[in-house]
Amino acid sequence: MIEVFKEIFSGFTFFGQGDNWKALIMYVIGAVLIYLAIKKEYEPALLLPIGFGAILVNLPLGVVWGTNAVPGFLKVLYDAGIVTELFPILIFIAIGAMIDFSPLLKNPYMIFFGAAAQFGIFVTFFTTLVLLPYLGIHGIEALKLASAVGIIGAADGPTTLFVASHYKLNDYLGPISVAAYSYMSLVPIIQPPVIRLLTSKKERMIRMEYHESPVSKPIKILFPILVTIIAGIIVPMSVPLVGSLMFGNLIRECGVLERLSQSAQNELANLITLLLGITIGSTMLATKFINPVTGLIMLLGLVAFIFDTAGGVLFAKFLNLFLKTKINPMIGAAGISAFPMSARVVQKMAKKEDPTNFILMQAISANAAGQLGSIVAGGFVIALVDMLVKQIV
Repeated sequence: MIEVFKEIFSGFTFFGQGDNWKALIMYVIGAVLIYLAIKKEYEPALLLPIGFGAILVNLPLGVVWGTNAVPGFLKVLYDAGIVTELFPILIFIAIGAMIDFSPLLKNPYMIFFGAAAQFGIFVTFFTTLVLLPYLGIHGIEALKLASAVGIIGAADGPTTLFVASHYKLNDYLGPISVAAYSYMSLVPIIQPPVIRLLTSKKERMIRMEYHESPVSKPIKILFPILVTIIAGIIVPMSVPLVGSLMFGNLIRECGVLERLSQSAQNELANLITLLLGITIGSTMLATKFINPVTGLIMLLGLVAFIFDTAGGVLFAKFLNLFLKTKINPMIGAAGISAFPMSARVVQKMAKKEDPTNFILMQAISANAAGQLGSIVAGGFVIALVDMLVKQIV
């Protein structure tokens, strides 16, 4: 009997892999993601299906992925939702339906923080271009990969996935998407040390006045329409994401599609998040995931995230040099796209320094601006890379 089992397992190899130890490492990575989702509650709706998908795709024989002739269900989801860029676009409809842009409309100057907090994208883009040749990646491929790695810093998973899918970075989609969504879920851990390093206790205790004034319904309706038009003229490549985000917001604000708004916020958001998570996990095939490039992507993604946070904080500190009424520099850190997690982190830090300090609404304004800023930045990066590619060709 023992000999029979030995004979069976002697040919028992993992799908597409010559080294079974790599698959075992992926099991551990998947288990860690599931642990963080359940025990630490770090974005469980995303990390749990990503972790489970990583385990599924690395099981022996690769049945869930299949072959070109007979694709498995994860390959079907990947082709239908990731390759076509459908999942990122649909999730932005849901996000748009969830976001109330009223705080931003009351504080329109906060849009500048949404722009300043994208600083890390471009720093990381050029840093990645410098480092990739050392790993044997050159030319057009390096440009395309650098664009996706830079976008990780915006803490905007769908935009990162959109850029990576746009350039057909199939071999790197696993580490890119995992870095983007993992760092997004780790906002409460990554941002506070950066903020404390760049600000003094006195600066973190700055109070900001907030005037509660209603925003008229016509303005709320016109806002998504005008933003789509302006973005489409200035950065055409951002239209698929900006348009879907603003469409979702228009459904929310029009006042006559309450059922559709609730469906977008709940059923659509939950379903696409579930499918997106497990499909992202399915890209973490051991042979493609475990290599030096993955390590570089994870490292530079963190660098991008740190520089984006720092860019927003330093921009606020710069403005304070000229303003009589000072801005709490922590507001700048909320200019990333992790909505509303980053705003909550900023408010929590402000409350820790002064229990009576309430800057949540200003932080929410900057955070909403960050949603727009990251999408426009993603479109701009695509336009920039496309231009450079044409020059090379």
